[in-house]
Amino acid sequence: MKDSFGREISYMRISVTDRCNMRCKYCMPEEGVENLGHDKILSFENIERIVRAAVALGITKYRLTGGEPLARKGIVSLIERLAKIEGVEALAMTTNGTLLEDQAEALKKAGLDRVNISIDSLKYDKYEEITRGGDLDAAFAGVNAALRVGLTPLKLNVVAMAGFNDNEILDFVQLSINHPIDIRFIELMPIGQAGKNNGYRYLSSDEIKMKLPGLIRLDKQDGVADIYKYPEALGSIGFISPMSHQFCGSCNKIRLTAEGKLKPCLHTDEEIDLKEILNMDDDELLKDAIRNAILRKGDKHHLNDGAKPVDRSMSQIGG
Repeated sequence: MKDSFGREISYMRISVTDRCNMRCKYCMPEEGVENLGHDKILSFENIERIVRAAVALGITKYRLTGGEPLARKGIVSLIERLAKIEGVEALAMTTNGTLLEDQAEALKKAGLDRVNISIDSLKYDKYEEITRGGDLDAAFAGVNAALRVGLTPLKLNVVAMAGFNDNEILDFVQLSINHPIDIRFIELMPIGQAGKNNGYRYLSSDEIKMKLPGLIRLDKQDGVADIYKYPEALGSIGFISPMSHQFCGSCNKIRLTAEGKLKPCLHTDEEIDLKEILNMDDDELLKDAIRNAILRKGDKHHLNDGAKPVDRSMSQIGG
């Protein structure tokens, strides 16, 4: 369905857990965040109900996020449930990849189409620093497993940060040349921990492009990413620029948090709690609530106009 600004809303990001096996510095505080607890997060049955209601409104693309979605027990069974829903045309996942090697084949068989893997450095010491102890070898194993079982096209999400990984831009680009891997450089957004003074600095997409002469811009979009490529490269390079090239005018998504709150926009604190409606066991009311959330979606974020960033961490909202 269309929102009040005429945008076709066809994409829902679903956080299945607020838990994560890492503590990335721009995502959550060192001590982590207080876990909601199993009784407060949405059951698989209720996630399935929400997706069925959303499909009836024309939302056809779904992405499972967290926290770390592979940390949610029984995640393969949820994939099976969602993949069987008529009208679900695309089912993807964003993960840090460190738990993927052992689950990749089962996820593919269950109906997962593809994955995005978040990797902000290809250097062991820097990866350990940004993740506060993450295992880069485990992430690499996840990348290889995704390619092996066909969770493709495979994208690597790289949050670009001045003074941290800006000297690795060419290393990531080289991956796209030699391997069938798409690189997505993402501008750092002032959300939660990233909006605080943690030593990591914003780097615009235009600054990255200046380091990459000879890129060819493709005449297509991949969601909100502008897509480029080098001749003969096996993969592509995309730029997601929510700050420097605001793309709110073409935004087609809404978000569902792990505890059952719909967020019409990532960059506002407005949330619509679905828990009470889910308890009523009335799917028409559920569809009405999703419809109303879509119609309350704003025209754009106002971070560039000095608006206060949201306080909640990305792990609490859904990455």
